[in-house]
Amino acid sequence: MPASPAQTQTPLPFWQNGRMDDLDTVLAAVGPRLRALRQERGRTLGELAAATGISASTLSRLESGQRRPNLDLLLPLAQAYGVPLDDLVGAPPTGDPRIHLRPVAAANGETFVPLTRRPGGVQAYKLVLSPSRGRTPDPRAHEGYEWMYVLNGRLRLVLGDQDLVLVPGEAAEFDTHVPHWFAPADREPVEILTLFGRQGERAHLRVRPRASDSS
Repeated sequence: MPASPAQTQTPLPFWQNGRMDDLDTVLAAVGPRLRALRQERGRTLGELAAATGISASTLSRLESGQRRPNLDLLLPLAQAYGVPLDDLVGAPPTGDPRIHLRPVAAANGETFVPLTRRPGGVQAYKLVLSPSRGRTPDPRAHEGYEWMYVLNGRLRLVLGDQDLVLVPGEAAEFDTHVPHWFAPADREPVEILTLFGRQGERAHLRVRPRASDSS
């Protein structure tokens, strides 16, 4: 018996299945996501152009949404940043409630795990800093505001003219326009949680008052 049309019909891609708006929404979010990633890494358009072979003007148009992203542009960017391609395009969820964390190792002795998957706003990361990150401060400044909390190890934070050591349970927040640098304070790795807002968003933390305080 021949198969019915319903059995032989090939499913249409979502952009041909009455959901073009979904594709436009995904692509529109790529530019802000790329800009946020570049600024979080502290890289200039010129540096990224040298690493990818893509002109700085094309990268700028891509980040501003004036250039439509495609694989020829996104693949070199994913390689330069050391992240999966899915992270650049914001692949839509599949309904699986599990969180698949993907550590990314950088050449400077830093391993980070993105904990948020949305463009813009405050971004959350877990960072593991190895002693190979180096012990010579190299403070840099960039757009944004950062909050960090030490989970394990001892963190050396150079912030402007201050040279501080943070231990587990201690936190710091600062405007990233102030030149800063951080690394393990000794020969042991350091684990930290960090919140970063590229537009200068601060982390607003609320503490519930104790019963004795409210009485």
